[in-house]
Amino acid sequence: MTLKKTSLKLTALFAATLLAFSAQAKIITDVDGNQVEIADRVERVADLWHANNQIVLLLGGADKLVATTTAIAANPWFAEVYPNIKNVPVLTNGETIQVEELLSQKPDAVLLSKKSMLTEVEQAGLKGVRVSFQDFDGLKKTVRITAEVLGDKAPEIAESYIKELEGNIQFVESRLKGLKDEQRPTVLHITKGSDLLMIDGGKSMIGEWIKLAGGKSVLPDEANMVTVTVESIIQANPDVIIIGSSGNKAQAAIEKIKADPAWQSISAVKNNRIYANPTGTFPWDRYSAEEALQILWAAQLFHPEQFKDLNMVEKTQAFYKKYYGYELSKENAEQILKGLSPLK
Repeated sequence: MTLKKTSLKLTALFAATLLAFSAQAKIITDVDGNQVEIADRVERVADLWHANNQIVLLLGGADKLVATTTAIAANPWFAEVYPNIKNVPVLTNGETIQVEELLSQKPDAVLLSKKSMLTEVEQAGLKGVRVSFQDFDGLKKTVRITAEVLGDKAPEIAESYIKELEGNIQFVESRLKGLKDEQRPTVLHITKGSDLLMIDGGKSMIGEWIKLAGGKSVLPDEANMVTVTVESIIQANPDVIIIGSSGNKAQAAIEKIKADPAWQSISAVKNNRIYANPTGTFPWDRYSAEEALQILWAAQLFHPEQFKDLNMVEKTQAFYKKYYGYELSKENAEQILKGLSPLK
């Protein structure tokens, strides 16, 4: 065989090898910039971060879930939209992993947010992809990474969602153009109804959407899920109080605040401006794809005159139809907006 023929044969063999490899594997770059080689066609996904299960659902990949979390298994709206979640094994509470059971599920990829979990998953010989975010840029990045892992139509859906998210932000910014600082209400965001002294300050994703929606965090130097004193809340004197991530507990918390003498001097209490944050397949206020709706809801809450033509019931119904393929009733859309469970 001539040298030329040998060279051509080796080139063809090399090309065939590359083709075979590309058909079997793809490289995913996680939020930390680490490259992870996973199967080119992913059929089985374990999602060990509560919030990211919703992103998988949004991207049309819920049927690929082979492991979920306690918070998602207990979320009534997730089960309403995707009833099959009750058949997906619950393998983490967000802190520890049932590794043996996870191995038995044979996932092609494991999505997670905690670095300690990533180490544990990798030591078990599984492919871990870290996803996490603390702001809107991080949300978009995580949506894109998750879409790459899922494949199929997920990347296309991801770009459609990101375009909608950015469009909603631009819409709010255009309506609030020229807004003066004194026209921005001061906002206290309480993390959950079961603990009225745990708050989310300005140095958090909550602080970012408050600002985008035309408000200002009443505790701008505090971070995410920080415990403060009632005296500091009284001194800050917020115009608006929002209670988040609580489901039906938020309504009870509102009544508790109204009845507590210690809170009566606060402007938000005096003017009855205490609200439950909407919660759907994940709470809208944190680590949620439904942040795209949160921006609109908060802007209308802070500046009702500028957004009086905005119909949040219709916006919520349209979102659920577009991304979840779910026909949300008017009554249930109203439940979501009040932070309540589905009506049966």
